[in-house]
Amino acid sequence: MLNCIAVDDEPLALALLEDNISKVPNLKLVAACTDAFEATKVLQENNIDLIFIDIQMPGLTGLQFIKSLAKKPMVILITAYKQYALDSYDLDVVDYLVKPVAIDRFMKACNKASELYQLKTQNKESIAPITSDHFFLNVDYSLLKVFFNDILYIESLRDYIKVHLKSTTKPIVARMTMRVLEEQLPAAKFIRIHKSYLVSTDSISAIRKNSVFIKDNELPVGETYRDVITKLTGKNLHD
Repeated sequence: MLNCIAVDDEPLALALLEDNISKVPNLKLVAACTDAFEATKVLQENNIDLIFIDIQMPGLTGLQFIKSLAKKPMVILITAYKQYALDSYDLDVVDYLVKPVAIDRFMKACNKASELYQLKTQNKESIAPITSDHFFLNVDYSLLKVFFNDILYIESLRDYIKVHLKSTTKPIVARMTMRVLEEQLPAAKFIRIHKSYLVSTDSISAIRKNSVFIKDNELPVGETYRDVITKLTGKNLHD
C-alpha cells in the first residue's frame, strides 16, 4: 500500500483526482491539498510514498515545490500544459500526465509507481551496511567490495546502475535505481549533477557551466542540479 497525497488548486480537478485514486487498490489517500504549502505540512507529519501534483498553482508551482524537497517521495505530475514535460525530466518524476487524464492512463502511471516502489524496497537489501571507507554491492549473486575512493562516477541506466572505477576500465553493473544508491552514499563525498549521473567530488578535475570533467569524461550538469555545483565551488553556474 502506497501512502499518497493529491495537490491541485482547482476544486473540480482535485475531486476528480481523489476519485481516480480511490479506484486504485494499492493507494491510500492521506490528504487532498489545495496548494504546495498545505502539502508541505502533510509531508512533515506523515510518511508519504507518492505525490500527485498539478504544476500551475498560485504561490508555489508544482515544479518549484518538488525542487524544494530535500527528500522527496515519488512524484506524478498532472497538468494541462505539455510544455513542462522537459523540465520534469530533470526532476526524476515517475510520470507526466496531461489533463484530461483517462482512467487507463492514470492506472498505468500508478502501476509504474508501484513497480518502482517494489524495486526500491528490494534494492535496499542489495547493499550491505556501509562502513567508513567502503560498501558491498550485490552483483551477480555475490557481494562485491567497493571503496569510496575508487569510484569516479555512477551512471544510471533506468533500473540499473553502472559504477565507473579508477582501478579498472570495466565498470560494475548492478540492478538498482540511482535514488536508492544515492541514499546510501555519504553526501560529503558524492553529489548528483544530473538525473543520470552521481559523481565523486574528489574525482572532479574541472567544471564548466554545463559540464563536469572526470578524467577524459565530460558529464552534463542538469539544469536543476546547478545549485549543487554552486555550493561546491562557490561559483554561480547560471552566470
